[in-house]
Amino acid sequence: MAEFAYNNSYQASIEMALFEALYGRKCRSPIHWSEVGERVVLGPDVLREAEEKVLLARQRLLTAQTRQKSYANKRRRDLEFAVVDRVFLKVSPMRGVKRFEVRGKLSPQYIGPYEYVHDPEHMLLFEPPKLQEDMTYEEFPVFIIAREVRKLRNCEIPYVKVQWSNHDDWEATSELEEAMRKRHPHLFEYLD
Repeated sequence: MAEFAYNNSYQASIEMALFEALYGRKCRSPIHWSEVGERVVLGPDVLREAEEKVLLARQRLLTAQTRQKSYANKRRRDLEFAVVDRVFLKVSPMRGVKRFEVRGKLSPQYIGPYEYVHDPEHMLLFEPPKLQEDMTYEEFPVFIIAREVRKLRNCEIPYVKVQWSNHDDWEATSELEEAMRKRHPHLFEYLD
C-alpha cells in the first residue's frame, strides 16, 4: 500500500504522479474505475509517446530546479571582511575523532569568534614530495609526538604518535610502540 501511495502521489517537481509519468496514464485503482478499456498502442506510437513524456518530465524538472535555485540564492550573499571583523571557523567532521573533548553529534560545528586578520604570510606553502622514477616516494618517521597506553580488559597496549616525513603535523598516525622500536630505534633515543 505504501508503494502504491508513493507511486500515485502527485510530485510537484514533475507536476504529475510517478506512475503517470512512466506509463502515460493514471493507475487503475478504485478511484479511477472510469477508464474501462485498455488502450492498445503498438509500433512507433509507443516510442513517440514515451519520448513526449520524458521531454515533459525533463521540462518540469528543470522548472522545479530553477525555482529551488532561486529560493537558495535569496539567502546567499558575497562575504566581505574588514580587518577588525570577528569570524567563526567551520570545523569539518571526521569520523571517530574527538574535537574539544566531545565526540559525535554534540561536537561543535563552528569555533570562534576569531578576529579576521589579513596576512599574506598565512598562506600555506606546499612542497610536493620528490617522486622517484616509478612514481613512488620514500616515507620515513621524523619524530615521535606523544606516547599513549590504551587499556583493554586484560592488557595495556603502548602506542606512539608519529610525525611522518611528507605530511603535516595534523596527519600524524598512531603506531604500536613495539613495532616502531624494532623498525626505527633511533626515534626512541631521546625519549628513554
